Amino acid sequence: MFDVVIVGSGPAGLGAAIYAKRAMLDAVVIEKAGYSGGQIINTDDVDNYLGLSGISGYDMAMSFREHADKLDVLFKDVEVTNIAEETGGYRLSTSGGDDILTKTVILATGANHSKLNVTGEDKYTGKGVSYCATCDGAFYRGKEVAVIGGGDVALEDALYLSKIASKVYLVHRRDELRGAKSLQDKVFAADNIEFVKDTVVEAINGEIKVTDIDVLNVKSKEACKIKVDGVFIAVGMKPNTEFVNGFVDMDEKGYIKALEDGITSRAGIFVAGDARTKNLRQVITAVADGANCVASVEKYLNLL
Repeated sequence: MFDVVIVGSGPAGLGAAIYAKRAMLDAVVIEKAGYSGGQIINTDDVDNYLGLSGISGYDMAMSFREHADKLDVLFKDVEVTNIAEETGGYRLSTSGGDDILTKTVILATGANHSKLNVTGEDKYTGKGVSYCATCDGAFYRGKEVAVIGGGDVALEDALYLSKIASKVYLVHRRDELRGAKSLQDKVFAADNIEFVKDTVVEAINGEIKVTDIDVLNVKSKEACKIKVDGVFIAVGMKPNTEFVNGFVDMDEKGYIKALEDGITSRAGIFVAGDARTKNLRQVITAVADGANCVASVEKYLNLL
């Protein structure tokens, strides 16, 4: 029986793995994708991680994994399909058919950004298409960008980018925004934000990077191109928490409820990174979550 099983090997999972190993805990990291790094693998440049300005997401992920490998962290490339209580801990069922027994679990499964599923979106992800304005906005200083969405996140992204970019097109499929009225007031008051209502994106175009988007007005059926250097997609996120639905307390969107200590509603189960209820989902906060969870695991194990 392991002291701790860490489910996921993005920044939160790898951060937890390094701290668990240094704490002399018997730990294993479970990774269903077969590679480490999570969402940052697909990011061209990470410019907001302390001390590593301008590093590519791939290089950052490999650096994190190499650190774990140097500490001889154990990895298993399978998917956890179920968690059940077991005498003295928990039993994790996996896609490989083997069950894993552990005293504690750190859920670091992350979350995936909802996509538009249009031509060019995947091709230009990291090359003009972004799902995080606070991560990538600085690369578009003085340029023209589009934000896709109409909720709070889209409005917040548009306002954030309006302080950096020369022009922000806020593209929404309806004629009214869904975000908070206070945010709407700020958006409509901004000189360089243009609300493109009743409009959907049909394609994202480019050469080496994004050059423009094809849009369609759903009411008039008029199609046109909007020239932009960047496209920020803010149509929601979905946490990867389905396999623990009903096992730990979650909010209405499926994020696992926990504070910075990672302690969930079920004793011995902890959560780190983007799967946790939190205000800021960044690499630096994910790594910090991993460290905090291990500290909570140590306290829990000391009481057994």
